[in-house]
Amino acid sequence: MPRRYISESTKRAVEERADGRCEYCMSLRKFSPQPFIIEHIIPISKGGSDASENLALSCGGCNGPTNIKRRKRWIPLLATKLLFQPRNYDWATHFEWDAEYLQIIGLTPTGRATINALRLNRQELINLREVCLQIGAHPPKG
Repeated sequence: MPRRYISESTKRAVEERADGRCEYCMSLRKFSPQPFIIEHIIPISKGGSDASENLALSCGGCNGPTNIKRRKRWIPLLATKLLFQPRNYDWATHFEWDAEYLQIIGLTPTGRATINALRLNRQELINLREVCLQIGAHPPKG
């Protein structure tokens, strides 16, 4: 299958909309040791498109090589609308921060399923959030 390319203007629009953060775990791109990518929320193979409404900015941890195995497990959750989809859902409806702003709490079944599937409270993210909190770069505004 030929490699798909997303236009530069669409990439810029997705990156601006995300405000430099992973749209799942909310980590800041500028502090990440891993590259961020623009991912298809619903994979092309499952009927998704290259439209900006189906694209999200994602950190390597939320969409890295280790997610290949995990995707097999959570694509059925996407099909049943159980995983958070940044274009269709409001983050604050499904998640909130704990009192220290270090861990994400799932408020809904969708939020809890997403936290588990993407490991949104993995130790590396907690460490990054703690450092970003100390320099005033966390939590996200708005």
